[in-house]
Amino acid sequence: MEVLDQITNPYLPTWEFIPDGEPYIFNGRLYVYGSHDIFGGDVYCMGDYVCWSADPSDLGSWRFEGVIYTKEDDPENADLQGNLYAPDVTVGPDGRYYLYYVLSNRDFVSVAVCDEPAGKYEFYGYVHYEDGVRLGEREGDEPQFDPGVLTEGGDTYLYTGFCPLDDTSRHGAMCTVLGPDMLTVRRPPVFVVPAKHNSKCSGYEGHAYFEAASIRKKDGKYYFIYSSEVSRELCYATSDRPDGDFTYRGVLIDNGDIGIGSYKRADMPGYYCANNHGSMIDIGGQWYIFYHRHTNGTNYSRQGCFEKLTPNGPETFAQAALTSCAGTPFEEKGFYPADLACNLFTAAEQLYVPWCGWMDDRFPKITRAVWNPDEQEGYIANMRDTAVAGFKYFVCRDMKVISVRIKGYATGVLEVRTKWDGKCLGSFPVEYSNVWRNVEGSVNIPDGVNSIFFTFSGTGYMQFGGFEIR
Repeated sequence: MEVLDQITNPYLPTWEFIPDGEPYIFNGRLYVYGSHDIFGGDVYCMGDYVCWSADPSDLGSWRFEGVIYTKEDDPENADLQGNLYAPDVTVGPDGRYYLYYVLSNRDFVSVAVCDEPAGKYEFYGYVHYEDGVRLGEREGDEPQFDPGVLTEGGDTYLYTGFCPLDDTSRHGAMCTVLGPDMLTVRRPPVFVVPAKHNSKCSGYEGHAYFEAASIRKKDGKYYFIYSSEVSRELCYATSDRPDGDFTYRGVLIDNGDIGIGSYKRADMPGYYCANNHGSMIDIGGQWYIFYHRHTNGTNYSRQGCFEKLTPNGPETFAQAALTSCAGTPFEEKGFYPADLACNLFTAAEQLYVPWCGWMDDRFPKITRAVWNPDEQEGYIANMRDTAVAGFKYFVCRDMKVISVRIKGYATGVLEVRTKWDGKCLGSFPVEYSNVWRNVEGSVNIPDGVNSIFFTFSGTGYMQFGGFEIR
């Protein structure tokens, strides 16, 4: 059984790294636009823009649409020193698709256009004032960053902003109104969500704007989604109008699961986190939040994930928890690669991805075998004593874990539980091994919808490739 026949997190093949996901349904098909990280990259967004799409009724099967825009397509990037940061797409009054983005070394917004959602976009121009000065370059302008766009009638609302915590010259998320040509500023920027230093008595305290502006509309209300001052969470605010009066509503997702207390302490990290970026979408009456996770022990190899959102009152949702299955429990038996783990931690709690990244051998990480391109699945490296890998959720019916795929210089046991700190339901012996090997055993999983947690106890470091359920 190929596990990718089911809905998984990450939702794309695990060799692909598309963070900052902006999902849209165009012409009956779901498209996701984002930046493009590279496995093993040393900075953000090293790749060109690509697009993936899916039938909204089959979110377990995604189609690669190809490269839609390259770094060299922007006339300001002839030296290729600018990386393509998080983009967004909107449909203009003329029915064409407009892609908005900011180069990593520029402070203005570039625009490309295409006749199709995922065709080859062509450079179109720069967002500018009526006198031709580019937005972000006029005296008094704040730098442009992370554009989010919404078009209604002849107006396009452009949301931008980046507010480092120690920079009091940045004041929050901005909204600029563009005319029907999709480039010319019709109304200059106004601030719609405050930065940390000017959030006192605003309702945004502790969750002020940092970056990752995105906008959606639901039931006549405007939902502004953004990454807050702690960077790992996606928050949201709502308004009756698109250009102001936004009220803070809460957290949609946190890529460390901070705030989720259903399976751990609410302040206990459930995964190694860092920045976050994504947005909401209604698919067949179910709202989802798209976000990204960090892999390879660094900030620079991010993968897209999504979760179901549960309404929690007028204009509000409950915070979604991290899962391996995008909230739709796995029902089939077979092999599950370890890189589907939604929880990864040790007894030494660590919230953010360690600054020393791949060089830090204290913590486990999801990674890949770059020396073996035929090995499609990733694995968890450096599972040391007390390391826990969790997978959620499974519909269990007379289910037994019969083998685990492991290797590495380690001696001990790999224990199985349905709660990370619950009763051990069985274990597999771990011995030194230079190559992958399958270790068989019998572990009885109770019937019902369960999580499955694996904990390594022993010495050395183990690599965990996955497990088979029968």
